[in-house]
Amino acid sequence: MTDIDDTDTPEALHEPRLWRDNGWTAKVVKNEDDDGWAVEMYLQGEAEPALVGPWTMGRDKKNPKPLDTAAFNTLVKTAAEVIRRHEQQRHAMLHKQVTVETPTERITVMLDIVPDDDDPYAMLSALDAGGDTLASVRVAAQFRLTAASAGSWIESGYRRPS
Repeated sequence: MTDIDDTDTPEALHEPRLWRDNGWTAKVVKNEDDDGWAVEMYLQGEAEPALVGPWTMGRDKKNPKPLDTAAFNTLVKTAAEVIRRHEQQRHAMLHKQVTVETPTERITVMLDIVPDDDDPYAMLSALDAGGDTLASVRVAAQFRLTAASAGSWIESGYRRPS
């Protein structure tokens, strides 16, 4: 069996149950849950599949349908979308922002969480309407950014929240 975790760009491979092309590998495997087949999609260099899904049986109703160009391209598109959505969700979890209207200006307050295993923390930043940084402080990773907490931070003169 061919190693699917090469870090160098592997040559294209087009076999009935294993396709590798353009940084992606599709591998048709026996489904562990039943008598059917599944397909696993790996992004080059990743140990875990980006996508696992059911795969169609062949005409003999025992073996899997062979991979082909159209199926591979569809699988690549679907797996890339799964990765993109995962990255968007992760970004949304780690980056928050609120806008606060003060009597003199509009201030955007951002919280950027750094999920370090040993010392997680977050950076709380305030930007003016032009995008210039007014203040930035390190806070606990569990700091809750709300319009009220952002307003309090601004009113305190940007002192580190407790």
